[in-house]
Amino acid sequence: MSEEVNKSTTDNSSKSNYDLLLEEFEQYKINAEDNRQDWVKRYALLQEKYDKLKSKELTKEEVVEETFQENQDAEAKKEAEEEKNEKSTEDLLQEERDKFLRLFAEFENYKKRTSKERIDLFKTASSELMSALLPVQDDFQRALEQLKLSADQEILQGVELIHNKFKEVLKAKGLVHIEVSAGDDFNADIHEAITQIPAPSPELAGKIVDVVEQGYKLGERILRHPKVVVGKS
Repeated sequence: MSEEVNKSTTDNSSKSNYDLLLEEFEQYKINAEDNRQDWVKRYALLQEKYDKLKSKELTKEEVVEETFQENQDAEAKKEAEEEKNEKSTEDLLQEERDKFLRLFAEFENYKKRTSKERIDLFKTASSELMSALLPVQDDFQRALEQLKLSADQEILQGVELIHNKFKEVLKAKGLVHIEVSAGDDFNADIHEAITQIPAPSPELAGKIVDVVEQGYKLGERILRHPKVVVGKS
């Protein structure tokens, strides 16, 4: 009789442990919808515990202790994954920042390059236009020299008015006359010697004797060098 009572008590204890595991299993099953793989692992562990419990290998305290430890491990794993995801997000943001900075730097370089190319284009266009207008300027000067020899002052004044207006337009566009006259020192960087003649006087040896064609600059660039005759000793 005593043995039957002890057996009944043992069965009731085992049944209580089983109910505890079953309730825990149901709770895990509800919470594991978002992570099925984690649920499968937990289910396998719970099944293993249940099998051990049925074979009297684990006590109720051991089951609770193992379950608590597994919960802690799962929480630690979850926190580690969240931290990893957070770091990954920061890395992605840093990569996007780097890409933006590189694109911004490339765009700034592109703007500077295109701006310089546009300025150079304008300068080249202006240079070509001014070079084409220089012969017209030369013709004006020759015409004025011839008109000064005539007696018709009204024509001379009219041509001078047009010439002055033409010079002002060229000056406004950046054209500058290079001042040079007989007696100036010859400078090979500025003047272009077309010939050498014996110096009319010792003072003109190595200096400019005559100016054949006037020179001009566009900004700081020499557009046409003055053509001169140099005296030699």
